[in-house]
Amino acid sequence: MKYYIIAGEASGDLHGSNLMKALLQKDPQADIRFWGGDLMKAQGGTLVKHYRDLAFMGFLEVAMNLRTILNNIKFCKEDIRNNKPDVLILIDYPGFNLRIARFAKELGIKVVYYISPQLWAWKEGRVEIIKKYVDEMMVILPFEEDFYKKHGVHSHFVGHPLLDAISSLKELSIEEFKKENGLNEKEIIALLPGSRKQEVEKMLEIMLSVRPHFKNYQFVIAGAPSLPKDFYQKYVDDNVHFVSNRTYDLLRCSKAALVTSGTATLETALLNIPEVVCYRGSKISYAIAKRLVKNINYISLVNLIMDREVVTELIQTDLNTKNLVEELHKIIEGEKRNQMLEDYRLLREKLGGKGASEKAAEVILSI
Repeated sequence: MKYYIIAGEASGDLHGSNLMKALLQKDPQADIRFWGGDLMKAQGGTLVKHYRDLAFMGFLEVAMNLRTILNNIKFCKEDIRNNKPDVLILIDYPGFNLRIARFAKELGIKVVYYISPQLWAWKEGRVEIIKKYVDEMMVILPFEEDFYKKHGVHSHFVGHPLLDAISSLKELSIEEFKKENGLNEKEIIALLPGSRKQEVEKMLEIMLSVRPHFKNYQFVIAGAPSLPKDFYQKYVDDNVHFVSNRTYDLLRCSKAALVTSGTATLETALLNIPEVVCYRGSKISYAIAKRLVKNINYISLVNLIMDREVVTELIQTDLNTKNLVEELHKIIEGEKRNQMLEDYRLLREKLGGKGASEKAAEVILSI
């Protein structure tokens, strides 16, 4: 069968790679063409365009790069028309993917959406587009099934693919990890500043401002695969280090983490590392987002899934050195750390067991 997969971000690349692995196990003759990243590329198939050329953050950046975005959409449509896949698999990335869904459906191609856009947070009206142009909807968060049911859309809850990715990790020695990456003997505080250049620059500045208050720890930056290593060199010194493409290993060796809002907040929780969630956007983008986002009280997936505050979220002006220092102290030692770890256990139970990628592959093959 011929598959065409579109993932526009780093998290989509991860989930897309696991899905490709499951598809190839069930359909060894699979012909897979995809938009994604290095993890998907490692599974085989044909990489059409890397997500580093697609990811634009915030309303202003999207507006400034509108011509590039429209050209990418045009190119994608032409590529699908020329290659005539049996099924189009869309992974999140709704602004782009919903346009492609309509185009593919009009060509008579089966359309599957794996990992729902966060329509429950904003742009709920897009559900009508999914009703019209998506044949199968697969969701990875428990409450999303009820959301789609409310709108008359049948969906499959397949579980969260991060459980697959994490369950497959090999055992890791903290001492060996430190030695391999030139780290000292101090305990580690991990910094996950995001994956886009302007986001990383903004977040690292505030994250690193806590260093004078934690002299007994070393700080290690998780490098984004979409950014070159030399980009991070200006932040590195005797007590600030950098590792690339080892984010899960870094987290597993850390005492605590400062994490930019996004999929990484859930990854950190599933790896059982206490965290503080950080977010700061431009004033204009944040003001627009605040007007558009409805019916949610949190920005981190951990809190959204649990429907209560499990991890502290420091947003916009609340994200400052004083608050970061205070919250980081709380999760390094003491009752808040213990409570967070217990809440993480309940979170894993709520998400169900592993096997999301395999279940998703079965749904795709069934159509």
